[in-house]
Order: sequence, then structure tokens, then C-alpha cells
Amino acid sequence: MSSIAESAEPPLPSHALPAWMTFLLAATCGLIAANLYYAQPLVAPIASDLGLSAHASGLLVTMTQVGYGIGLLLIVPLADLVENRRLVLTTVGVCALALLGAGLATHPAPFLAAALLVGLASVGVQIIVPYASHLAPPQARGRVVGNVMTGLMLGIMMARPAASLIASFGSWHLVYFLSAGAMVVLAAVLWAALPPRTPPVRIGYGTLLLSLVHLVRETPILRRRALYQACLFGSFSLFWTTAPLLLESPAFGFDQRDIALFGLAGVAGAIGTPIAGRLADRGHTRIATVAAMLLAAGAFLLTRLAAPGSSLSLALLVVAAMALDVGTQGNVVLGARALFMLGAEARGRLNGLYIAAFFIAGAIGSAVGAWAYAQGGWPLAAWIGFAAPVVALVCFATERKPSAAT
Repeated sequence: MSSIAESAEPPLPSHALPAWMTFLLAATCGLIAANLYYAQPLVAPIASDLGLSAHASGLLVTMTQVGYGIGLLLIVPLADLVENRRLVLTTVGVCALALLGAGLATHPAPFLAAALLVGLASVGVQIIVPYASHLAPPQARGRVVGNVMTGLMLGIMMARPAASLIASFGSWHLVYFLSAGAMVVLAAVLWAALPPRTPPVRIGYGTLLLSLVHLVRETPILRRRALYQACLFGSFSLFWTTAPLLLESPAFGFDQRDIALFGLAGVAGAIGTPIAGRLADRGHTRIATVAAMLLAAGAFLLTRLAAPGSSLSLALLVVAAMALDVGTQGNVVLGARALFMLGAEARGRLNGLYIAAFFIAGAIGSAVGAWAYAQGGWPLAAWIGFAAPVVALVCFATERKPSAAT
């Protein structure tokens, strides 16, 4: 895999990526990624306005996730085939139209169709990340990817409280209208600022998709890093699905505004991405990976040190949220940097496969977390959340010989 990619690798930039370009790419990722999460805190008012039953209200979020998953496998690989600037602009344009459609919807079917398209077009963030990697010189690749993903993580973490705040001043429709407008402005800025990047690959789309199987089979780094991040992201999703249930239980008695404020603790995870990138650039990927896994596992242990409902237990829950987010988001960058060092030819496909693998694990984590909380409350959910990073640590310990990329 490495030799194939390197044979087609175009000349790499030897100069540093301008700070303003890194900031623009990070802001772009944040604004686009936020579109995936606006509906989560607004499920109740959207379902009520559209006449959707409580049992079917989960589709409001699920359709966006389904669209995103499809896009990871069918659209992101095009980053290895289609000129990247044009591809990014196309996804942003489609996202703007889909958001406008969601805002205008007055019945369930149009909204669900728009939500599917929002998820599909939001995979533009996973085209931008390898694009940023290509623009960066090898010695700064981890730092640049980390900084860009910091923007992505901030967008994810800020989307929920932002949506709740905007809706409180108007309605959920306003959230989608404002985001659609932001995508239009963003497209204009990107059109003026982004340099073109034409991939060296010259194969058909069908062949490109079939090559995904070959990449999974022939790239052990991909399999390893996807497994590690799947374990951490599964725990991450379990935590953020069940923690609100714990906070609104009689033990804490939080309302939605309190839970939104608690969600801001997740913003701390954004600091893990640039730190992880810099550590990887200095050759410390392995120790940073272990640290990320220990942070994720330790986060759940912290929540078991005090009985729910006390001030101490709330403080420990906040610290746990920060530790889990730093570990999970930092490990994303460590894996992405290792994959991007393989060469430019397959970066889009590798990134799509990598993200898709742990995105599926995140969906499973959310489902398992909800089940575990219903069956055994927070204790059962926390122990399952603890177990997944431990599995990652055990698997990591079986690595016999680190490659140059890791």
C-alpha cells in the first residue's frame, strides 16, 4: 500500500501552510460539522411541529446519520479522483440547499429527505481534512491536521447549545435558515481562497469504490487505527447519550438549559487535537495513543467514585467529560496523521474508511448506552464505557513492531 501510494505522490509542499488558511479550513470544518448535530436538542419541537409521533422522532437524527454514513463511503473517496476544491464547493452548495429545505419543511417526509441530504453533503469535512494534509509539508502535517480538526470538534460540541439558544429566540426553523445562509457565505469565501488540488489517480469511479476492499485488506495501519478509534468513539457516544439521562434523573434534577451548559464541558476535547498532532509530528504517536486510551477509560472510573447527586459526583462527571473528549478527539488525529503519511494517492479513501468505521461504532455505542441505562442505570453504562477503551489498550499491546507512520 505504501509503495503504491508513494509512486504516485506528487511533489509535496516544502513551505508552511499560512496560518489564515489553516484557520479558514478549521472554521469550515466546524461550520459544516455543526449541521449534523443541530437536530439533536430540537427533536421534541421539530417532531411536534411536523406531526411526527414520539416513537418515530428518532428518525429526525437518524436520517442525518444515515446520509453521513452513505457519503463517507460514496462521496469521500472522490477526493482521490475529483479536483478537491470543486468537490468541496459542491458539497457546501448541496448542504445549503438541504438546510433551506429542512427549514421550509412543514411535513415529516420533506424534512427527513432534507435531513438525509444534510448528512450526505456534510461529508465535505472529511474531504477538507485530507486536503489540508496535502497542503501541509510533511514535518508539520500532524500539527495542521490537528488544528483543522480542532475546528471540526468545536463545531460538533457547540452545535447543540447553539441550536437550543437560537431556537429559544425564534424557532427551530430559524436554526436551519441561519445555517443555510452561513453555507452560502462560506461557499463564496472558499471559492475565492482555496487553491485547486487535482489528484494523481486516473481510474473509474466503480474501480475506485472496489479499491476500498483492497485498502482494508492491504493496509494494516488502517485496520488498527480504525479499531482503536472505534473503541474510544463508541464509549464517547455512550457517554454523551447516557449522561443527559443521568443529569435529568431525580438524583440531579437538571433541566434542558442545565444539560446544555454541561455539554459545554465537551468543548475541552478540542484541546486534544492540536496537542495530539504536535506529539505525532515529534514521533510520540505510540505514547500519545496509550495516553488517549487511558484518559478514556479513566473518565468512566472517575464517575464511580461518588454517589450520583452530590456536588462531588457532578464535579467528577464534568472532569470525566473533559478527559473522555480529550482522549477521543486526540486519538482521531493520531490515526488520521498515521494514515495520511502513507501518501497522497489514497488519502480520501483511507479517511472515508477510517471515519466510517468509528462512526458506525458511535451509533452502536449510543444504542448500547441507552439499553444499558434502561437495564442497570449509570453503573452498567459506565462499566461498558470503561471496557471499550480497555479492549483498545489490549489490542494496541499486540502491536509487535511500529511502522514509520505510527
